[in-house]
Amino acid sequence: MKRLIFLISIPLIFSFTVNAAELDRAAVERQLADAKGKTVADLRRKDLRDLDLSGLDFSHADLWGSDLRRSNLSKSNLSGLNLDLTVMTKIDLSEANLANTSIFGVHMAGANLSKANLSNSRFIANLDRANLSQANLKNANWGVDMKNQPMGLMRVSLNNANLSGADLTDADLNRALLRHADFSNSLLHNTVLAGSDMSSANFNNADLTGADLSNCNLTDADFTGANVTNTRFSANDKSAVKSLQKSKNLASTIFQ
Repeated sequence: MKRLIFLISIPLIFSFTVNAAELDRAAVERQLADAKGKTVADLRRKDLRDLDLSGLDFSHADLWGSDLRRSNLSKSNLSGLNLDLTVMTKIDLSEANLANTSIFGVHMAGANLSKANLSNSRFIANLDRANLSQANLKNANWGVDMKNQPMGLMRVSLNNANLSGADLTDADLNRALLRHADFSNSLLHNTVLAGSDMSSANFNNADLTGADLSNCNLTDADFTGANVTNTRFSANDKSAVKSLQKSKNLASTIFQ
């Protein structure tokens, strides 16, 4: 007797990886609430992409190495945190508190840091095209540390960044990349910009009182209406930078 064998086709079920954050806002809030005043909320290396985390207090959290791409952390408190090696492309940190925060080796191109508190922070990151308008960068240390360069020159990049109306009083941005950066109406009292590439930068109506712009690339930089009282330039800048003739208090400028 012949046996009839029927082959039944069973559909295969595949497991697809969904590109979504590991936690939602509610889960993050629970971790922050549990840690507050006791331990630290462990958010290290967590995938937190595209989340609305605005207005949260992360002062008792560890976000080292986390993925925060396109997330909204506006008005959040991240003061004093170590955010080294986090991923923050196109992140929204507008009006956030990042005072005394460390951000090293991070890509933040296109980030929104408008009106953020960045005072006393330490950044070595790519902030090209970032919005830092009206941000507080008082005493920020974003300059090159020449004593610690094991992998070559590591410096902050702010090409095409918007720093209009920002306060950079006593900040250090030596050897920064600032091509086409907008410093219009910004406050740069005693700011160190020595050795920076500021070609085509806009300093219209900025206050550069006491700032150090020596040994900079100022090709096509615009100083129209800028206050250059006691500002330090390299000796040849007076004749090479044509727009300096349109600045204010040029007679008190130091060319060395």
